[in-house]
Amino acid sequence: MKLHHFLVAFAALILAFIVWPAPIAPEAYDPPADPGFTGPYALNDALQFAEVLPLKDGAGPEDVAVDAEGRIYGGLQDGRIVRLSADGKAQETFATIEGGRPLGLAFDAAGNLIVADAYKGLVSVAPDGSWSVLTDSVDGKRYGFTDDLDIASDGKIYFSDASDLHGQRHYRLDLLEAMPRGRLIVYDPAAGEAKLLLDGLYFANGIALSENEDFVLVNETGRYRITRYWLKGEKAGTSDIFIDNLPGFPDGVSANRKGTFWLALASPRNPLLDKVHPKPWAKALLAKLPASLQPSAIHHGMVVGLNEDGKVIAMLHDPEGKHLYMITSVEEAGGYLYLGSLEAPQIGRIAPPRPFNM
Repeated sequence: MKLHHFLVAFAALILAFIVWPAPIAPEAYDPPADPGFTGPYALNDALQFAEVLPLKDGAGPEDVAVDAEGRIYGGLQDGRIVRLSADGKAQETFATIEGGRPLGLAFDAAGNLIVADAYKGLVSVAPDGSWSVLTDSVDGKRYGFTDDLDIASDGKIYFSDASDLHGQRHYRLDLLEAMPRGRLIVYDPAAGEAKLLLDGLYFANGIALSENEDFVLVNETGRYRITRYWLKGEKAGTSDIFIDNLPGFPDGVSANRKGTFWLALASPRNPLLDKVHPKPWAKALLAKLPASLQPSAIHHGMVVGLNEDGKVIAMLHDPEGKHLYMITSVEEAGGYLYLGSLEAPQIGRIAPPRPFNM
């Protein structure tokens, strides 16, 4: 009798789980076959030799910026922006964005640290640590998940809004849903105005301008690709695919303004996620599970070097992710590549590798 009651209760729970509304309205997506770590993406152990600068307090320096004095900045999960000395030993809180989550970071010509804050929008932090919001909406629509940025020589700030529905805490839901909710936006400080450049992006993420600033890249994490938006020339105002079918989730991208882009792949592609993407009903069920039971990032450090034609020219791995993992940004400064992470309590750095023989 007890077994009977247990089975009835269990069946009732299963039925309730099935009929309970899902937090997403997923779209079917048939991802291309994972290229794996072959060809230019072949495995190596290069990142296991990177220097690690551990944080004394806090975690998740999703992006990293370096100032003119060589000091290192990272935005943490608790809203703080920490500043490290060049050797990483001296550490202090530079600013705190109350209720925010600082992600993308870049210094403007005046020495202000411009921040893509997931909740506040585009924020300017003065050298004394005080901050103000530059823009939190475009065309009357608030940003849902301000993510990354790059600053042009004329002062214009190009940045991404990853999702107009799912905020940073629910980024997994946006990736499961596979709906084009991301946007590419430009903010002109001189005019105090934001302008929408491109919408319909699948989790708009990393942003980087080309050497001549004739195009800007925006990562589409939900499609394993990078989109290019043309700013100058005959193609101005149009977009195309810069590189497609990456072997992992593209997160941050940056440019050394000498013809090289550095791309962070936060995780290899998850086989379970690729398998359920064509089945909206399966994704709806997965979205009801606790985050700990949903497809998650795989511990594996990855950095890709690309030229301005979208060709892979360098690849760095930490295959087991024991040294560096979930790398979400790569910034070249002072002879190093600085590596940020959404989750790790550290910043990595390593000398830029030599490009492949082309």
